[in-house]
Amino acid sequence: MKKEIHPQFKEVKAVCACGNVFTTGSTLDDIKVEICSACHPFFTGKQKLVDTAGRVERFQRKYAQAPKPMGKKAAK
Repeated sequence: MKKEIHPQFKEVKAVCACGNVFTTGSTLDDIKVEICSACHPFFTGKQKLVDTAGRVERFQRKYAQAPKPMGKKAAK
């Protein structure tokens, strides 16, 4: 590798929105995340909607107004 062109890799603290703090390696000074393994539904086993910018509501509004399927087509 060439010298003097790569960013400095260091150990930093990452802070989750749930309050969990952990250390990891990064070229950034600090890291803020919205969801981590302490609060993610896959790891906790609890059902929780993770909504970013109203996407769940937008999806529900869009498909609440969608026409209902007519049923099976007749086979020839």
